[in-house]
Amino acid sequence: MSAPTPHPSATRDLGTAAAIRLVAGREISTRLRSKAFVWTTVLFVGAVVLGGVLLNLIGGKSDPTPVGFTPDAAASAPAFEATAAGMGVDVETHEVAADAVEQGLRDGDVDLVVTSTEGTFDVHVESSVGESMRPVLAAFAQQLALASAVTELGGDPGDVAGQVAQAAPHVTALDPEPARDGGQIVAGYLAGILLFIALMTAGQLVAQGVVEEKTSRVVELLLATLRPAQLMAGKVLGIGAIGLLQVGLVVAAGAGTASALGLLDSSSLDLGSTALWALVWFVVGFGMYALVLGALGALVSRQEDIGSVIGPVTTLMIVPYVLGISVLPWDPTNSLATWLSYVPFCSPMLMPIRIALGAAELWEVLLALGLSVALVPVLVWLAGRIYSGAVLHSGGRMKLKDALARA
Repeated sequence: MSAPTPHPSATRDLGTAAAIRLVAGREISTRLRSKAFVWTTVLFVGAVVLGGVLLNLIGGKSDPTPVGFTPDAAASAPAFEATAAGMGVDVETHEVAADAVEQGLRDGDVDLVVTSTEGTFDVHVESSVGESMRPVLAAFAQQLALASAVTELGGDPGDVAGQVAQAAPHVTALDPEPARDGGQIVAGYLAGILLFIALMTAGQLVAQGVVEEKTSRVVELLLATLRPAQLMAGKVLGIGAIGLLQVGLVVAAGAGTASALGLLDSSSLDLGSTALWALVWFVVGFGMYALVLGALGALVSRQEDIGSVIGPVTTLMIVPYVLGISVLPWDPTNSLATWLSYVPFCSPMLMPIRIALGAAELWEVLLALGLSVALVPVLVWLAGRIYSGAVLHSGGRMKLKDALARA
């Protein structure tokens, strides 16, 4: 149940701003004392931190493969390291005495030992060659064969090896894909999921709060001293502030975990910009959805009837969300998702994902933001009329046109 109603004498002489602040403060204090809010926030923050830790453990760099070289083959160690690095395999070379090869392999000090690179390429292992090392050994054997052939022809194997290493194709893409990496993809997923859950939860709280006050008849006492517009505005601002606090804590936990564990050291993700825009889009998205859901909630008088009036709006939230997390991470330039990211009500779900993926230019973000913000005054007017006409109605579900007619 909502917090105690302010005494009429406390609000009778208040102006609009003061009345809205009073209602907003009432909502904030009520929600902050709610165990559901506290535990939900703790779970969200804990899940983000734990996810970062697990990602660091799973995706952390593995130790380099130890490769031994006997004195007879030690001169080839730098070339072997360069070959492995070029194929994306991290190796660490060690010199191993010729009489210590078997012991080093059995003790696990080295995974394999190169004993000869002159004439024949000889490698010793304990049981078998690892999957990652097989292509490296094959490529290095080919390089040794090429060097031997060049030497026989009177050339310099070092010069030829340098030219071969620098050789690369020049690729021209007609429609180049925007560069993205694992960090951007994960951030895109998190932004989409977090904003969807936060907007859905906070928006439904507004609708439930409206119906709760109607059911308990608290709204009749409130409207004796407040105008409907003041009551609704205060409720939206109060719950919005709580939602923003929750989202801010989760975003801060995610950003702090990623920075502390170095998860984004090799990523091109702009963490600060992505986090800031996520908060901005929550505020804009909540403003739009809360106004609509709060107005629709006033059409019914029982909690069990809420789903019937807010169902179309929650469906509208689900469509861009599913499109965003299932398509954009793998196809950031998808035409449908791109165009929908400019559409109000869809923008808060799609644009943050595009921002995280680096697929949205600043002018695109500002255009989408401007279109959404421009719609808010219209929603304020429309939601205010619906709420004013329906908030005192009791009984069955009120039709939308009747609420507008009574406003």
